[in-house]
Amino acid sequence: MRKIIVLTIIFITFGFTTTQKPEAYDVGEWFKFRIHYGFINAGYATLEVKEATKNNKKVYHAIGKGYTTGMSRFFFKVDDTYESYFDKQTNKPYQFVRKIDEGGYTKNQEGFFNQDANKVLVKDYKNKKEKTFPVSENVQDILSTFYYLRNHPNIDKLKPGESIIVDMFFDDETYKFKLKYLGKEDLSTKFGTVPAMIFRPLVQSGRVFKEEESLTVWISDDENKIPLRIKASLAVGSLKADLDGFKGLKNPFMIKVKK
Repeated sequence: MRKIIVLTIIFITFGFTTTQKPEAYDVGEWFKFRIHYGFINAGYATLEVKEATKNNKKVYHAIGKGYTTGMSRFFFKVDDTYESYFDKQTNKPYQFVRKIDEGGYTKNQEGFFNQDANKVLVKDYKNKKEKTFPVSENVQDILSTFYYLRNHPNIDKLKPGESIIVDMFFDDETYKFKLKYLGKEDLSTKFGTVPAMIFRPLVQSGRVFKEEESLTVWISDDENKIPLRIKASLAVGSLKADLDGFKGLKNPFMIKVKK
């Protein structure tokens, strides 16, 4: 289950670059996800948007946390915190924070982006070292990706089978994150029946996932683009994450039939 919580957060995201002011979210938005590993309630993940100041300007401060609970915590303890500071207009990240403990595998890092120079300075506090990496022009960090990608202006114009690609910096590398749009369906949730868009992120097969198309993601088909559900076929077992709670949405949550 190593990195399962963070992978859940990564792959419930979608979209492409935009320079417009975000319309899908704002300060005060908060999500909570219940994560199941097979039939076991493995843990929870939360995402929250606050406000901070960087370079003498107001920016978004996103905070993502993931943790195991109950028996899952006894067998495999996870306590992850991811933070990102990014521009309110362009969504370009200024800084990221990564503090994780996944079954004894730990990291304590901060990254500082120089978007003009296409570089990121990563400070590794655990190993007491730092290094600068080259990045692409519109690169995002792992958490800013979630918000950066919810505002693609053409997301509602995608046709089944079409894909979107975005650059994401993670683990000292820039990844080409590719997402394929599958179509729409009405999804049954704890809140009722919700119109949803279905996506399939292409992931690396091997140690964690069975194959490239092991993940399926459901996103609310409204102006919020709320992550509703993710299903994953893992190398060992399966994972499911469902939206368990929310508040502070910028737009009305569209529900066809309420429970």
